[in-house]
Amino acid sequence: MEIVISRDFSQTPGGRYKKEGNFSGEEFREKILIPRFNEAQKNNNKLYINLDGGYGYPPSFLEEAFGGLARKYGYKKVSSTLKFISDDEPTLIEEINEYIYKAKGNENE
Repeated sequence: MEIVISRDFSQTPGGRYKKEGNFSGEEFREKILIPRFNEAQKNNNKLYINLDGGYGYPPSFLEEAFGGLARKYGYKKVSSTLKFISDDEPTLIEEINEYIYKAKGNENE
């Protein structure tokens, strides 16, 4: 399973919240990431997140999308299910993993 953000959501991700404009991290998490994450969990699959092809990612977008997922589902589930691809900007992967780790969320799994 794979989400290519530039193809499946936007080449120009926005800010943190929907109220701040189009293509927010909140919108991505709710409309695309959570349904695909739940599908991957149900089928015991990895979910690959391809970050290539876009025009950059605001830190607020990444934290809200992926940190928000960790707050909802817990660090262990998120970190063991999501795998990131970024040939264009490999440092994004480390940044996102840090957001997931810091968010942690519900660890009562």
